Amino acid sequence: MTTEPTQERHVTSGATVWLTGLPSAGKTTIATELAGALRAGGHRVEVLDGDEIREFISAGLGFTREDRHTNVQRIGFVAELLARNGVLVLVPVIAPYTDSREAVRKRHAAAGTPYLEVHVATPVEVCGERDVKGLYARQAAGELTGLTGVDDPYEAPEAPDLRIETQGQSVSQSAAAVRALLGERGLA
Repeated sequence: MTTEPTQERHVTSGATVWLTGLPSAGKTTIATELAGALRAGGHRVEVLDGDEIREFISAGLGFTREDRHTNVQRIGFVAELLARNGVLVLVPVIAPYTDSREAVRKRHAAAGTPYLEVHVATPVEVCGERDVKGLYARQAAGELTGLTGVDDPYEAPEAPDLRIETQGQSVSQSAAAVRALLGERGLA
Protein backbone atom coordinates (compact mmCIF):
# COMPACT_ATOMS: atom_id res chain seq x y z
CA MET A 1 0.00 0.00 0.00
CA THR A 2 1.43 3.31 -1.04
CA THR A 3 0.45 6.64 0.31
CA GLU A 4 0.99 9.85 -1.51
CA PRO A 5 2.57 12.65 0.45
CA THR A 6 0.14 15.21 1.68
CA GLN A 7 0.74 18.56 0.06
CA GLU A 8 0.02 21.68 1.99
CA ARG A 9 -1.66 24.44 0.05
CA HIS A 10 0.57 27.50 0.05
CA VAL A 11 -0.13 30.53 -2.06
CA THR A 12 3.18 31.90 -3.26
CA SER A 13 2.32 35.36 -4.50
CA GLY A 14 3.55 38.01 -2.11
CA ALA A 15 2.54 41.61 -1.61
CA THR A 16 2.83 44.39 0.90
CA VAL A 17 -0.29 45.91 2.44
CA TRP A 18 0.61 49.12 4.25
CA LEU A 19 -2.04 50.17 6.78
CA THR A 20 -1.49 53.84 7.59
CA GLY A 21 -3.45 55.96 10.02
CA LEU A 22 -3.34 57.78 13.34
CA PRO A 23 -2.31 56.15 16.62
CA SER A 24 -5.19 53.97 17.93
CA ALA A 25 -6.90 54.01 14.51
CA GLY A 26 -7.10 50.19 14.46
CA LYS A 27 -4.21 49.37 12.11
CA THR A 28 -2.65 46.57 14.15
CA THR A 29 -6.02 45.16 15.20
CA ILE A 30 -7.10 44.90 11.55
CA ALA A 31 -3.73 43.45 10.49
CA THR A 32 -3.87 40.78 13.21
CA GLU A 33 -7.42 39.79 12.30
CA LEU A 34 -6.56 39.68 8.59
CA ALA A 35 -3.36 37.71 9.19
CA GLY A 36 -5.32 34.97 10.95
CA ALA A 37 -7.84 34.72 8.14
CA LEU A 38 -5.14 34.66 5.45
CA ARG A 39 -3.11 32.01 7.28
CA ALA A 40 -6.24 29.89 7.60
CA GLY A 41 -6.51 30.15 3.81
CA GLY A 42 -2.99 28.79 3.29
CA HIS A 43 -1.12 32.06 2.84
CA ARG A 44 2.31 32.85 4.21
CA VAL A 45 1.79 36.06 6.21
CA GLU A 46 3.94 38.35 8.32
CA VAL A 47 2.82 41.37 10.31
CA LEU A 48 5.51 44.04 10.65
CA ASP A 49 4.18 45.93 13.65
CA GLY A 50 5.54 49.45 14.05
CA ASP A 51 6.21 49.13 17.79
CA GLU A 52 8.17 45.90 17.33
CA ILE A 53 10.18 47.36 14.45
CA ARG A 54 11.06 50.42 16.53
CA GLU A 55 12.30 48.14 19.31
CA PHE A 56 14.35 45.72 17.22
CA ILE A 57 15.29 47.32 13.88
CA SER A 58 14.99 51.04 14.47
CA ALA A 59 16.12 51.26 18.09
CA GLY A 60 17.78 54.59 18.69
CA LEU A 61 15.66 56.51 16.21
CA GLY A 62 13.58 59.35 17.57
CA PHE A 63 10.47 60.96 16.19
CA THR A 64 11.91 63.77 14.10
CA ARG A 65 10.76 63.91 10.51
CA GLU A 66 14.13 62.48 9.39
CA ASP A 67 14.02 59.63 11.92
CA ARG A 68 10.43 58.81 11.02
CA HIS A 69 11.42 58.72 7.34
CA THR A 70 14.37 56.41 8.10
CA ASN A 71 12.12 54.12 10.12
CA VAL A 72 9.55 53.90 7.31
CA GLN A 73 12.26 53.17 4.74
CA ARG A 74 13.69 50.36 6.87
CA ILE A 75 10.27 48.82 7.28
CA GLY A 76 9.60 49.24 3.56
CA PHE A 77 12.85 47.45 2.70
CA VAL A 78 12.03 44.48 4.94
CA ALA A 79 8.44 44.36 3.64
CA GLU A 80 9.53 44.34 0.00
CA LEU A 81 12.14 41.66 0.70
CA LEU A 82 9.56 39.39 2.29
CA ALA A 83 6.87 40.16 -0.31
CA ARG A 84 9.11 39.38 -3.27
CA ASN A 85 9.74 36.02 -1.64
CA GLY A 86 6.08 35.06 -1.57
CA VAL A 87 4.94 36.44 1.77
CA LEU A 88 1.87 38.61 2.24
CA VAL A 89 3.23 41.37 4.45
CA LEU A 90 0.86 43.44 6.54
CA VAL A 91 2.41 46.67 7.78
CA PRO A 92 0.35 48.52 10.41
CA VAL A 93 2.60 51.57 10.71
CA ILE A 94 1.57 55.23 11.01
CA ALA A 95 4.03 56.49 8.35
CA PRO A 96 2.79 60.08 8.69
CA TYR A 97 4.46 61.60 5.63
CA THR A 98 3.35 61.16 2.04
CA ASP A 99 6.90 61.31 0.65
CA SER A 100 8.03 58.45 2.92
CA ARG A 101 5.12 56.23 1.90
CA GLU A 102 5.66 57.14 -1.76
CA ALA A 103 9.34 56.13 -1.53
CA VAL A 104 8.27 52.71 -0.23
CA ARG A 105 5.72 52.39 -3.05
CA LYS A 106 8.43 53.25 -5.60
CA ARG A 107 10.82 50.64 -4.11
CA HIS A 108 8.12 48.02 -4.56
CA ALA A 109 7.32 49.17 -8.10
CA ALA A 110 10.99 49.08 -9.10
CA ALA A 111 11.19 45.48 -7.91
CA GLY A 112 7.84 44.53 -9.48
CA THR A 113 6.43 43.71 -6.06
CA PRO A 114 2.73 44.41 -5.42
CA TYR A 115 2.06 47.18 -2.90
CA LEU A 116 -1.29 48.32 -1.55
CA GLU A 117 -1.90 51.32 0.65
CA VAL A 118 -4.83 51.16 3.06
CA HIS A 119 -5.80 54.30 4.92
CA VAL A 120 -7.35 53.42 8.25
CA ALA A 121 -9.21 56.74 8.38
CA THR A 122 -10.38 56.84 11.96
CA PRO A 123 -11.05 60.41 13.16
CA VAL A 124 -8.67 61.75 15.82
CA GLU A 125 -11.58 62.10 18.26
CA VAL A 126 -12.34 58.37 18.00
CA CYS A 127 -8.64 57.50 18.28
CA GLY A 128 -8.45 59.67 21.41
CA GLU A 129 -11.39 57.79 22.93
CA ARG A 130 -9.77 54.43 22.17
CA ASP A 131 -6.33 55.62 23.32
CA VAL A 132 -4.98 52.06 23.29
CA LYS A 133 -1.51 53.07 24.53
CA GLY A 134 -2.49 56.09 26.61
CA LEU A 135 -0.74 58.47 24.21
CA TYR A 136 -3.61 60.93 23.86
CA ALA A 137 -4.03 61.15 27.64
CA ARG A 138 -0.29 61.72 28.09
CA GLN A 139 -0.33 64.41 25.39
CA ALA A 140 -3.33 66.14 26.98
CA ALA A 141 -1.54 66.07 30.36
CA GLY A 142 1.53 67.72 28.83
CA GLU A 143 3.68 64.61 29.32
CA LEU A 144 4.12 63.94 25.60
CA THR A 145 4.71 66.11 22.56
CA GLY A 146 4.91 65.17 18.91
CA LEU A 147 1.79 63.01 18.84
CA THR A 148 0.92 62.32 15.24
CA GLY A 149 -2.32 63.97 14.23
CA VAL A 150 -2.48 66.15 17.33
CA ASP A 151 0.65 68.29 17.61
CA ASP A 152 2.67 66.61 14.86
CA PRO A 153 1.52 66.31 11.25
CA TYR A 154 -0.20 63.38 9.62
CA GLU A 155 -0.54 63.61 5.85
CA ALA A 156 -3.53 61.45 4.96
CA PRO A 157 -3.24 59.56 1.67
CA GLU A 158 -5.08 61.33 -1.12
CA ALA A 159 -5.67 58.23 -3.24
CA PRO A 160 -5.14 55.05 -1.20
CA ASP A 161 -6.05 51.69 -2.67
CA LEU A 162 -8.63 51.41 0.12
CA ARG A 163 -9.96 53.74 2.81
CA ILE A 164 -11.52 52.18 5.92
CA GLU A 165 -13.53 54.17 8.44
CA THR A 166 -13.31 51.88 11.45
CA GLN A 167 -15.73 53.84 13.62
CA GLY A 168 -18.56 52.58 11.42
CA GLN A 169 -17.72 48.88 11.23
CA SER A 170 -16.42 45.92 13.17
CA VAL A 171 -12.83 44.68 13.08
CA SER A 172 -13.91 41.65 11.06
CA GLN A 173 -15.66 43.91 8.53
CA SER A 174 -12.54 46.06 8.22
CA ALA A 175 -10.30 43.00 7.76
CA ALA A 176 -12.76 41.57 5.21
CA ALA A 177 -12.57 44.80 3.20
CA VAL A 178 -8.78 44.49 2.97
CA ARG A 179 -9.06 40.81 2.09
CA ALA A 180 -11.58 41.68 -0.64
CA LEU A 181 -9.10 44.20 -2.07
CA LEU A 182 -6.38 41.52 -2.10
CA GLY A 183 -8.81 39.22 -3.91
CA GLU A 184 -9.70 41.88 -6.48
CA ARG A 185 -6.00 42.35 -7.22
CA GLY A 186 -5.41 38.60 -7.50
CA LEU A 187 -3.20 38.54 -4.40
CA ALA A 188 -5.29 36.39 -2.05
